[in-house]
Amino acid sequence: MLGNVSAWERSRTAPAARRHRRPAPLRAAAPRVAALSLWNHPEGLGMRYGHFDDEAREYVITTPHTPYPWINYLGSEQFFSLLSHQAGGYSFYRDAKMRRLTRYRYNNIPADAGGRYLYVNDGGDVWTPSWLPVKAGLDHFEARHGLGYSRIVGERNGLSVETLFFVPMGETAEVQKVTVTNTSTELKSATLFSFVEFCLWNAQDDQTNYQRNLSIGEVEVEQDSPYGSAIYHKTEYRERRDHYAVFAVNAHAAGFDTDRDSFVGAYNGLGEATVPFSGKSANSVASGWYPIGSHSLEVSLQPGESQTFTFVLGYVENPDEEKWADDDHQLVNKERAHALLSRFATTEQTDAAFEKLREHWTGLLSTYSVTSTDEKLDRMVNIWNQYQCMVTFNMSRSASFFETGIGRGMGFRDSNQDLLGFVHLIPERARERILDIAATQFPDGSAYHQYQPLTKRGNNDIGSGFNDDPLWLIAGVAAYIKESGDFSILDEQVPFDNDESLAESLFEHLTRSFRFTVDNLGPHGLPLIGRADWNDCLNLNCFSTTPGESFQTTENQAGGVAESVFIAAQFVLYGAEYAELADRRGLTEVAAQARAAVEAMREAVLTHGWDGDWFLRAYDFYGNKIGTDEHPEGKIWIEPQGFAVMAGIGVGNGPDDADAPAVKALASVNEMLATDHGMVLQYPAYTTYQIELGEVSTYPPGYKENGGIFCHNNPWVIIGETVVGNGARAFDYYKRITPAYREDISDVHRLEPYVYAQMIAGKEAVRHGEAKNSWLTGTAAWNFVTVSQYLLGVRPDYDGLVVDPQIGPEVPSFTVTRVARGATYEIVVTNSGTPGARGSLVVDGTPVEGNHVPYAPAGSTVRVEVTL
Repeated sequence: MLGNVSAWERSRTAPAARRHRRPAPLRAAAPRVAALSLWNHPEGLGMRYGHFDDEAREYVITTPHTPYPWINYLGSEQFFSLLSHQAGGYSFYRDAKMRRLTRYRYNNIPADAGGRYLYVNDGGDVWTPSWLPVKAGLDHFEARHGLGYSRIVGERNGLSVETLFFVPMGETAEVQKVTVTNTSTELKSATLFSFVEFCLWNAQDDQTNYQRNLSIGEVEVEQDSPYGSAIYHKTEYRERRDHYAVFAVNAHAAGFDTDRDSFVGAYNGLGEATVPFSGKSANSVASGWYPIGSHSLEVSLQPGESQTFTFVLGYVENPDEEKWADDDHQLVNKERAHALLSRFATTEQTDAAFEKLREHWTGLLSTYSVTSTDEKLDRMVNIWNQYQCMVTFNMSRSASFFETGIGRGMGFRDSNQDLLGFVHLIPERARERILDIAATQFPDGSAYHQYQPLTKRGNNDIGSGFNDDPLWLIAGVAAYIKESGDFSILDEQVPFDNDESLAESLFEHLTRSFRFTVDNLGPHGLPLIGRADWNDCLNLNCFSTTPGESFQTTENQAGGVAESVFIAAQFVLYGAEYAELADRRGLTEVAAQARAAVEAMREAVLTHGWDGDWFLRAYDFYGNKIGTDEHPEGKIWIEPQGFAVMAGIGVGNGPDDADAPAVKALASVNEMLATDHGMVLQYPAYTTYQIELGEVSTYPPGYKENGGIFCHNNPWVIIGETVVGNGARAFDYYKRITPAYREDISDVHRLEPYVYAQMIAGKEAVRHGEAKNSWLTGTAAWNFVTVSQYLLGVRPDYDGLVVDPQIGPEVPSFTVTRVARGATYEIVVTNSGTPGARGSLVVDGTPVEGNHVPYAPAGSTVRVEVTL
């Protein structure tokens, strides 16, 4: 059995060609190898813990012993679940802080504690198909993470249990389809015990306010519901709440439990829970303390026979006038819960809902796809990168296995950037998101840095003062209009600070965004940084000496001197978009003034933001340079090098124009910042706390913003390389941080090989190459923009598609299929990879000048041939 045998041991003893197959049973558990550190392994050793199944659009994990829990997200509308390959995680409705259904313990020992578990008692042999929490050895384990669903299979002693987890379209519930199969040659009788632990809704209060919470837990049990057996979690429903949770199974349960201590036992962990090991439910009813949901089901199977059950974990709201089923206000009105359960009463209904989910994702991913000779490129573009973009749309930075769902909510900057990666998939929802974001802007053009998804109101705890925020709204709106052609959004009336009396057109919001930067310039004509810019940890007005004080919300000194070269480059790029939108509204004078301001900023960057071989990062509170060769540490920073070149500042005449500032800056990046694992944020990292710089210098060298590989900004340099015509280097950089290309070093990378991480430890770190903070990162959106619009070179503009691939010689030919405004474009590229070469286009058999393909009528198909 697999037990505790390390994946490394198995990979070293199994032939390479067999590593993806179902492992043979290992009958003795062995201790994990202790002598081999993940960071001092023999040169060239690499390993995987699974493999991609591109046809099924799944990642297949073949051992529970991954270096960290590898997770998936279920749901894409209002109900969401986080699910690890070991069935850990939790569920919530809309807001992970305010409407959390189930409990999860972050920063816990053991890791990944809490989830939705199914215990099996097979004649006294107790195990869990997800391996955790019991950790009994399994004859076979497999976890498949797909698009909006996961499937976990565990087998032991002739009994196989497969659970399909998904959130159906249009439902506020997680569905678990459990299939139990007798793979032995004898009759098998066993008892199954389901388990979820309810959270008392507000996740922060749930983990802090014990003097109240241990007395308020309430449930109802419906052993004979119309559609099986159901448990209702109704804590605080007796007072102000209008919602409850239901956990049900579509069969008559032999027993139930709703009290955690009764189910688990005093001083026990979930891996030694009393009820599953006793073989019989206690039929406990929670009264305060810790409410849970558990059903026991008895199965008896002949050899080869299977039995299927459907569990539903749902969220239900009742109007105030319909809360109760009795006049005494004691029994919850279950009509809506029964209606929900009726839709999953049979296996056929569950299967139909799952098929609908799969069709949904097939439709979404048909908007952009590539076919090339590089399978890793294809799978990232066609499946995983776009899928991650949809997750960041739903989650922003709120809920992951690194974000607790309590602290951050939705980010103004983050959500605008995330929009760049999903607008082609769901433009109608992007429109809604833009209006929500804009409503958290202040009348002076600044904005709340974060807002809560449930209320859509700004977060006062964080406030404003991040001076890059306003310009991201221009970026998001421009991307939406280019994709959809919907200029009418600019006329939408949107409140400032969610105050309808302050409503103005969305275009006026963009004007305030533009003017905010113009009206907040420092001594060099560069934008003031405020509390921070894109780099939340560059806090030039903070000067904190108090432990625990927030660098982001503290501004001890603000003299109107600290300036950001990054925001200056951002203004050049997005200020030009604002001018274009003004022109298209007939505001020619406004557009001219905007372009003049953009050109003045461009000159300020070249005059005051250039250090000789690269762009400066900023000027501090005292007017001193940051990111200069004059300093022993923090000489060069990545953000302005990428963004300035993206904005066309100092570009020159191609990759061989050695005197052009853009070419010099990119060469300096390659020399000083590039590593095998990506480009570090700055170099050398700071070795001591620099009070005038803020949080950036608090991290150990090589981690996070202090010399770490912050993957979010790597795409800006990659795009910059395509701007100057260096496609080969651009594609090389792309592969260094893209997870599919890092799969073979999963023991070093540690996190999921199918989604981007926010950070990879830099070259000065102890654990260079180790990733942290997967899933919820702007890297997803920016790297999809990078690969789809610049490397593969197909990007929407206001009047047509720009077709300008720059990917280097490693991909000699490829075909992009792009649906835009209802028309389909088949773009066939023959690529020499010659540095500086630009494509020649033939559109429907006719050669055209330039790289612009006008939008065609909806329903038509356009064939574009590109030769470089």
